[in-house]
Amino acid sequence: MHFDTAIIGAGAAGMMCAAHAGGRVLVVDHAKAPGEKIRISGGGRCNFTNLHCTPDAFLSGNPHFAKSALARYTQWDFIDLIDRHGIEWHEKSLGQLFCDGSARQIVTMLRQMMADNGVTLHLQSTATEFAKTVDGFSFALQTPEATRQVTARNLVIATGGKSIPKMGATGLAYDIAARFGVPVTETRPALVPFTFAEDRFAALAGVATPAAVSAGNARFEEALLFTHRGLSGPAILQASSYWREGEPISVDLCPDKDPAGILRQRRQTVGRRNLTTELATFLPVRLVDHLAQTHDMSGNLADWSDARLAELADSLQNWRLMPTGTEGYRTAEVTLGGIDTDALSSRSMQSKAVPGLHFIGEAVDVTGWLGGYNFQWAWSSAMAAAKALA
Repeated sequence: MHFDTAIIGAGAAGMMCAAHAGGRVLVVDHAKAPGEKIRISGGGRCNFTNLHCTPDAFLSGNPHFAKSALARYTQWDFIDLIDRHGIEWHEKSLGQLFCDGSARQIVTMLRQMMADNGVTLHLQSTATEFAKTVDGFSFALQTPEATRQVTARNLVIATGGKSIPKMGATGLAYDIAARFGVPVTETRPALVPFTFAEDRFAALAGVATPAAVSAGNARFEEALLFTHRGLSGPAILQASSYWREGEPISVDLCPDKDPAGILRQRRQTVGRRNLTTELATFLPVRLVDHLAQTHDMSGNLADWSDARLAELADSLQNWRLMPTGTEGYRTAEVTLGGIDTDALSSRSMQSKAVPGLHFIGEAVDVTGWLGGYNFQWAWSSAMAAAKALA
């Protein structure tokens, strides 16, 4: 079996690349169906891109690497694509775009595009024993029916990262990279909930509140969710990509409010009320009860001086917490790190040292923010490779 291009992985990046690459194209995936991560994303509606997608929303060892692919295939290009396929969509908060109907519409579109491009798709199959040949690459293709030897002029690795192993995610891309001498940066879970010792927030499980969470040099203002194991919610997931073990995070529970000012004003009008009663007008009651266990919040508002109110406000707006870790790849939405971008061409995603070998999507050391950015990287990096393989 000989192909012009063999693509390992039938996820977002692999399918997009296959739909646009030239010549005879083979796609191999071990799953029963292609695009499973697309199908489950966004609550089944697929947050397929973001209106505000710019290079500064991506983390990488080389912050400039993603610029070329993102500029040459933008969010507007993908929006135009789904519009042409009649897929209705809507915007949620912060520029996040979702299908009006099912995420399956995106999968169906990509499958149809692959079929129109004459792509050969082998599911429930594995590729092993990769080798470089004079004319390209070879590997053993194990299908439910037989094992065959495949040769291809080009090889594209689109197997993703390690996130969500229950869906079959593995480190295959990194293993293939090692086989061909392509360097891989440190990998770790990203867009992932934090855990804390001794079920610290178990009593607050289910409570959500607006917050601004800071980690490293980044700050994200979105919802925070308390869980049995720790903290989750969009603000936490975003901050997790910038967090390192042993570092604290900072939580502002009143990101759009002046708690000291609010309480001083109410002291003049309802000074006989308990402080906790007034706090509960702009913070969840269960959260106020939890905070009262470690902060002295006794007494009426009239009993609180400006200095004490300022001190309380600072504790609410600069709540420093020390996570013990994260929930790991089990629940991480993406993998941070991956194929070293210094080893790839930013224009074609091709290995600089191994002609014909391309890496795209999550396997590469480019990780986007929560909210459709990682899907856009999948589309953009796939198109960068596909144009080189046209």
